[in-house]
Amino acid sequence: MLDDFLIRAAIAGLGTALAAAPLGCFVVWRRMAYFGDATSHAALLGVALALLLQVPVFGGVLAVALGMALLVSALSSRQLGSDAMLGVLAHSALALGLVAVSFVPNLRSDLTGYLFGDILAVTTRDLMIIWAGAAGVLALLAWRWSALLTATLSPDLAQSAGIDPRRESLFLTLALALTVAVALKVIGALLIGAMLVIPAAAARPLARTPEAMACIAVLIGSGAAIGGLSLSVALDTPTGPTIIALAAALFAATRGIAPATMR
Repeated sequence: MLDDFLIRAAIAGLGTALAAAPLGCFVVWRRMAYFGDATSHAALLGVALALLLQVPVFGGVLAVALGMALLVSALSSRQLGSDAMLGVLAHSALALGLVAVSFVPNLRSDLTGYLFGDILAVTTRDLMIIWAGAAGVLALLAWRWSALLTATLSPDLAQSAGIDPRRESLFLTLALALTVAVALKVIGALLIGAMLVIPAAAARPLARTPEAMACIAVLIGSGAAIGGLSLSVALDTPTGPTIIALAAALFAATRGIAPATMR
């Protein structure tokens, strides 16, 4: 019989993959990988501020991630967006988080868990937060799917159809911040961006439609979460990095078989 903590870890991994994978498709289509990194790296600052202010960690991470996402969106809309600008914000957010951690007593010993995740320590309360957050992200994507897709493919076409691309970007920003908040416990601040991008990128060569790509990304993300958890237990390796390593292997595999499936 599986131990309770492994069952909770598996359920948490599935919940995270369910939220991150379809959202990651938009990150890939919009080439927002650095956008995701900037938002996720700010999560550590949210943890430190939440502990300093003695408020729930989830709320602190969500607030800071949302603030960083809005800041990145604002700078990008002013045509200041570039790899260099996003790189500066991503690494600055991480550095600020590490500095803020130094002011929180006794947090340094738990720092690895916040950086790389601690899925084996997920509690029942964490599961409720993860699945509530995942449900919120999926509901938002289902509600705005057509508008988001149109705005992603062609902002001009979206405007002619009465869709405001900036409003859709705000919905996407909100979903991204929520995903970062629920995934912090599972995969950590440094690896959330990878959980967004890799399953979606792995699904891309296997899908013929955007909807199919989102569904395949969920399957790949879920497989990486459960498979990575199993490998971590069997090999006694860090769980979060093992999940991402398996996702990377699946990405390589789909890239390898894609030419054969397209014949």
